[in-house]
Amino acid sequence: MNRRPREASFRGKRTGSRKTRNVIEPKWTRKNIVIDQRKLDLAKTLLHAPTETATVDQALDLIAFQKEVLSGIDRMVELGGVDAFEDR
Repeated sequence: MNRRPREASFRGKRTGSRKTRNVIEPKWTRKNIVIDQRKLDLAKTLLHAPTETATVDQALDLIAFQKEVLSGIDRMVELGGVDAFEDR
């Protein structure tokens, strides 16, 4: 049974025109993992996630987003830091 949780965010293949470039087609795979229940419960509470699946999904999204932010900061530093953007 391949059901996608309702509360899940979208990840997978990018689709759409230039205006909808950020729309992503979901790709779900069933996984069985061994995980620290205390960490999962804490993350579920902090993320206000309705299910454990949504908790893991949101946590993975946050890690991917963190990578994008850090890459952007690195690029900004390469271009001269924040001061380089003040005169624009």
